[in-house]
Amino acid sequence: MVKSMTGYGRGEYIDEKKSITVEIKAVNHRYCDVYVKMPRRYSFAEERIKSDVRDALKRGKIEVLVTVDSFGESENDIRLNEDVARKYYRALKALEETFELDQKGGVTLSMLANMPDVIKAVPAEEDEEALLHSLGVATEIALQNIINMRAAEGERLAKDILMRADIIEEIKDKIKERAPEIGKEYADKFRERVNELLEGKLEVPEERVLVEAAVFADKANITEELVRLESHIQQLRNFFDTEEETVGKKIDFLIQEMNREANTIGSKSNDTEITSWMLDLKAEIEKIREQVQNIE
Repeated sequence: MVKSMTGYGRGEYIDEKKSITVEIKAVNHRYCDVYVKMPRRYSFAEERIKSDVRDALKRGKIEVLVTVDSFGESENDIRLNEDVARKYYRALKALEETFELDQKGGVTLSMLANMPDVIKAVPAEEDEEALLHSLGVATEIALQNIINMRAAEGERLAKDILMRADIIEEIKDKIKERAPEIGKEYADKFRERVNELLEGKLEVPEERVLVEAAVFADKANITEELVRLESHIQQLRNFFDTEEETVGKKIDFLIQEMNREANTIGSKSNDTEITSWMLDLKAEIEKIREQVQNIE
């Protein structure tokens, strides 16, 4: 199934300690670029998230936002540095003795506790395996949601492109029907033009008229281009029946080939009616090309 590269998905994981939310946004891009924004303390999980996203989404510029909210318990632990406290204590006692300070009670708990680095808050140790599991659950839900959205958008794109493929085929059939008449009309016009120039004084040999018409018809022959265009239209339809996950680049290349055939037909036919149809055909090809830029 053809999928769009544009989409949004959100996933949550909640337990008694944390609420984890993963939001994934994607837009069209030539390759698969994944950017993750999350709290620094959980950065150990970044590569796992990127790997999961790349496995599920093959193309697009993808932004992942991770938010983690804790319930009740603080995310910090209180650490006591006994070695630093002991050094402060000795230093303070030395000051008392050196300056013969008469301080009631001596060095106090309050005095030591207020010294730098004696007591400080540090991030609590994280259970990495448990967090990776929780993040994995939230990420999987978000990925499934964005995949569903991209599939729905891809279905809409497919319908639009196939509708335009039908229009292109209709125009191609008109051109195919018109093409054989060009040589005949050229022969008639050539005969009339020569007769006008000769003012009826000489009769134009029919063989000469037929030779000129044949030379023109050969130069204006667009049979090969029409056959290739017809083949490209069928290939385009086949791409929407394939089980391949990523066909955007292939369809984009095919559209370039269709446009090349259209240009050649327009330049070789030398017919105003076909030229008019080719403008309509190229307009439909361009609309398909624009749509294809968003296909994964």
